[in-house]
Amino acid sequence: MKALIIGKNGQLANELMVEVPEHIKAVSLGRNDVDITSLESFSRAVEAMNPEVIINASAYTAVDNAETDVDAAYALNKTAIEVMAKTAKANGIRFLHVSTDFVFNGQSNTAYKVSSQTSPLGIYGESKLAGEIALASIYPENSAIVRTSWVYSSFGNNFVKTMLRLMAEKEELGIVGDQIGCPTYAKTLASFLWKLAKSEDLSPIYHWSDLGTASWYDFAKAIQEIGLDKGLLEKKIPVKSIPSSAYPTPAKRPAFSLLDTSASTDVLTPIYWREQLTDCLSVLTTK
Repeated sequence: MKALIIGKNGQLANELMVEVPEHIKAVSLGRNDVDITSLESFSRAVEAMNPEVIINASAYTAVDNAETDVDAAYALNKTAIEVMAKTAKANGIRFLHVSTDFVFNGQSNTAYKVSSQTSPLGIYGESKLAGEIALASIYPENSAIVRTSWVYSSFGNNFVKTMLRLMAEKEELGIVGDQIGCPTYAKTLASFLWKLAKSEDLSPIYHWSDLGTASWYDFAKAIQEIGLDKGLLEKKIPVKSIPSSAYPTPAKRPAFSLLDTSASTDVLTPIYWREQLTDCLSVLTTK
């Protein structure tokens, strides 16, 4: 099987290339290789490679910048999905697209199911939802949307790496404690996507994150605790829980964005988020 991964320089695309199954030949393309907002450019790249599956791991993810950079957010999160869906359909290629917990408004008090009502709070979430709607309209017969949350990896820039840097530089930190969800290790998300690539049957939407529940404060505390244990941090600093109101941002975040992943356990068994974080930090000790 041949697989085309879009988003070459991102953390998920890197993990997909590391986790690629032995019998799959994968190629990863980035912005310097193909224009995913151009039907002509993308079709040409796909026809040259002739893959059986396309995995879109690219996105406009700068949540706050999206509030003013609206056109760019929609270009990558909606227009590019239309282009990829049309190309996949024209060539009979399976298409897997990664979306986000930000399609929900955070007003629930129970984990969001794949069937839960979407209602994004900002441009990032709105543009991602627009991409979902486009895919479902254009190519429902051989595609799937995978919503995930709080993704991190040993690759790229993410919350884990930012916390390790700030904990080494600062005397204390205040981390938001009233936004609830669950971290997701991109390595296991990659494994989940590879399972879907080979699956005989696809559901229209999946939810995938690690097991458990956390606030950003919980996540940061765990990063410090495990980081100290792994020798990635030399000193412990005070980490305080602060309300979202104390850290205003241009884009409003959902206060509660936990995803119900129970329907996905038939595909892959999830692992508790602290165990996953330990695994990632172990990898970082070798880099």
